[in-house]
Amino acid sequence: MNEASRNEPVISAEEIFEGIRQWVSIESPSTDAAAVNRMADHVQDGLARLGAIIERTPGRDGWGDILKARTQWGGDGPGILVLSHIDTVHPIGMIEKLRFERQGDVVFGPGIYDMKGGAYLAFYAYQHLMRAGRQTPLPVTFMFVPEEEVGSPTSRALIEAEALKNKYVLVTEPARDGGKIVTSRKGVGRFVVEIEGRPAHAGARHEDGRSAVRAMAKLILELEGMTDYDRGITTNVGLISGGTGVNVVPQFCTAEVDLRVPDAATGEEMVARILGITSDEPGVKVTVTGGMNRPPYQKDEKIAKLFDHAKMLAAEIGFELEDCVVTGGGSDGNFTAAVGVPTLDGLGVDGKGAHTDYEQAYYSSFEPRARLMLRMLETLT
Repeated sequence: MNEASRNEPVISAEEIFEGIRQWVSIESPSTDAAAVNRMADHVQDGLARLGAIIERTPGRDGWGDILKARTQWGGDGPGILVLSHIDTVHPIGMIEKLRFERQGDVVFGPGIYDMKGGAYLAFYAYQHLMRAGRQTPLPVTFMFVPEEEVGSPTSRALIEAEALKNKYVLVTEPARDGGKIVTSRKGVGRFVVEIEGRPAHAGARHEDGRSAVRAMAKLILELEGMTDYDRGITTNVGLISGGTGVNVVPQFCTAEVDLRVPDAATGEEMVARILGITSDEPGVKVTVTGGMNRPPYQKDEKIAKLFDHAKMLAAEIGFELEDCVVTGGGSDGNFTAAVGVPTLDGLGVDGKGAHTDYEQAYYSSFEPRARLMLRMLETLT
């Protein structure tokens, strides 16, 4: 063993475990800006101790702050953007039900898989570099987003602008299907369907009413019927509200719709179909708003080359890396790939159960995935 090897800091799964525990224990649902900012405070403190150049953009429209940290080296030249989000879908108090604990190889906790585990791996890789006294060939910018789980409404423009300043984007969303990383994702559309009918007493003057709920029920079947698995299209009516009382013919009804498409052309087709829906119920008015929320993220030659590089590094570390093509979930990687910057996603921890009450990460993935992130930062030029 040479002197450099003896002085090299150890990459410790136990240390990673403890760091992830701290991050998961700070609950940060997207819609609670104060909670997300407490998480941002914790991450910022750690990055500042490592000497990172910090930039924090105050939140707006009720969302949390956007945190950005840049390595001390490399100046303003194009480098690597490591993109993470620190918000979760889980409400405050979920940590009491889904306790952070390890059972064999499984580590449970709200947001551990999506994506505090992966976000922490990025922090840990930077910490390792600083401990070892090493710099990367390219400058690295770490960006922590506060509202990815709701579509990144206030951070999208900053994400795209930051991506365009860099040569590569690495996204710390969780691994898929046993450790696969992501090289393409479906585009995501969101729509609101509003129907206005005519209210009436449900008993005395039922015939005078025009039920918005009845009309919506028929449209829901039409919307759900647009799903086409063979073409990679899914539609989901996920939220419905309407009516004012059980004895009143409902005047209003609202439904929110999720759309997933494999490519931009299909997105244009489906957006036109959904925006153009009408009701055959007499006396009701239908209003549809919305469109594509995240553009499709499609694997091209540059992304394929970036994946091949990661695959080579994984082989050196000791595991085989595969990619997951056209996953249905969206991420901020959709934005960066769509503006033409080579993007590799799913570099976080392996596990399963995102957004559920059994969300989990695999302890055995902590060390190799940290090594892969570290080697990506060290070898991209």
